[in-house]
Amino acid sequence: MCGMTTKSDSLDDMYDEKFVHPWMGIVANIPTIVHDGKHVADSGKKLKEDLAEKGFNPLKVHPLWNGKHGHSGFAIVEFNKEWDGFNNAIMFEKSFDLGHYGKRDYYSSRRRKDKLYAWVAREDDFYSEGLIGKYLRRKGDLKTVSSKEAEDKRKTSKLVKTLTNTLETKNLRLQEMQNKYNEATSSRSTLIQQREDMIKAYNEESKRMQQNAHDHFKKIFLEHERIAQHFQYQQRELEQREKELFQREAQNEAETKKIQHEKMMNERAALEQKKVDETVLKLAEEQKREKEKLHRQIIELEKQLDAKQTLELAIQRMKGALQVMQHMKGDGDAEMNKKMKSIEEELKEKEEELEDLEDLNQALIIKERKSNDELQDARKELITAFRDVSARSQIGVKKMGELDIKPFQTAAKRKYSAREADEKSAELCSLWQEYLRDPSWHPFKIITDKQGNSKEILDEEDKKLIEVKAEFGDEVYGAVTVALKQMNDYNPSGRYIIPELWNFNQGRKATLTEGVQHLLQKWKQLKRKRH
Repeated sequence: MCGMTTKSDSLDDMYDEKFVHPWMGIVANIPTIVHDGKHVADSGKKLKEDLAEKGFNPLKVHPLWNGKHGHSGFAIVEFNKEWDGFNNAIMFEKSFDLGHYGKRDYYSSRRRKDKLYAWVAREDDFYSEGLIGKYLRRKGDLKTVSSKEAEDKRKTSKLVKTLTNTLETKNLRLQEMQNKYNEATSSRSTLIQQREDMIKAYNEESKRMQQNAHDHFKKIFLEHERIAQHFQYQQRELEQREKELFQREAQNEAETKKIQHEKMMNERAALEQKKVDETVLKLAEEQKREKEKLHRQIIELEKQLDAKQTLELAIQRMKGALQVMQHMKGDGDAEMNKKMKSIEEELKEKEEELEDLEDLNQALIIKERKSNDELQDARKELITAFRDVSARSQIGVKKMGELDIKPFQTAAKRKYSAREADEKSAELCSLWQEYLRDPSWHPFKIITDKQGNSKEILDEEDKKLIEVKAEFGDEVYGAVTVALKQMNDYNPSGRYIIPELWNFNQGRKATLTEGVQHLLQKWKQLKRKRH
């Protein structure tokens, strides 16, 4: 941060000096007035605001009160317990030292000016008598810069080990789930092949049944034709004999009655044959209608086969085959009954196998989601760890959707004087960042290729984009479009900046493995530097 003292600069002269931690400052010589017999002064809130305006970022200001006399004229300033808080505390102390209002000035001056004196709380303050020492001992403890660094080092080492173990565990789980997924995929392929074989066998069996039915009907019609020809032959023979009987009127009456009786029986037989013929024709028509119905069902099933390629459809078709066979089993075909029973058993096995496969897939999906959640948590931890790493590092955090100010600075230098360029570039960058956050501005359009696939691309004819390119040039236009695409990819609805673990060398999102390896490398470098 511009204007801040680096950690290494702050530690050079005070590496082993003991400070009160969390970092605290002491403000002395606070003006008080007497009210109702006790000293009173302004609230700690006002002092905190004054210190914040100067850039010291205090967390809290606690005035020290004496129960008997009131305000003591002292106050304790609490800072952030991390390194940025220490940096603020040192700046706070130096600012008072530069004006000769530090600790040494306070205790050495015989006539103190009507000004505030301040310094950072150290070991002597911690063990001092009075309100200051009591407060410091109650709220903090003593810690050197070196011990603080060692503590941070231990925490970093622990975090690295935890993340490494987590990553290894997740990789093993991921590999295990991949193996199970491959097994499930192989099993699914086997089931699909079995389904195809069953469909083929079913189609062949349907064709065979149709051929058998056709042959059966053909046999019935041929038999009917043979019987009809036989009766026609008998009819002609009887008519011939009747003629002979009429010519032989001299034959006895008994023979005539016998012939008439045979004729009557033949007529009855012809009548019965006619009824049989009608019954056969009716049966043939019914069989024909059933065959057409069966044919339509087979066509419908074949259409369903073409439309759906899943294991459930195979089960439905097997059920359809069973229904057809049950309809045809009235012929008493033992082989057909046996095949129906075999298909029913196979159908039951396939349904059980399908349930097992669905249970396995569901379990794998749940495990995969849980693993993904855990990996995302680990990624968030890495992003937190790398948040303060600069972009010059190989692995760090990139803010997706944040504008790069450099193109705006270049454009501002072309249009404004050197004195105005920095201020104008900051204003322009801030203005366009607000445009990016506006959900109502969505300069994208959807296109469809020849294969019917749709995708969203930047609308280069958008009015605002045309204006920024014409007014500020290609570099600013490029920075705006890059941030737009990042915002649209990472947070199109919320339109706020998203931190992402980034590989700056290769210009892409970093993997968890890369982040952990880089963190280990930094830790090893820090370890070698300390030794």
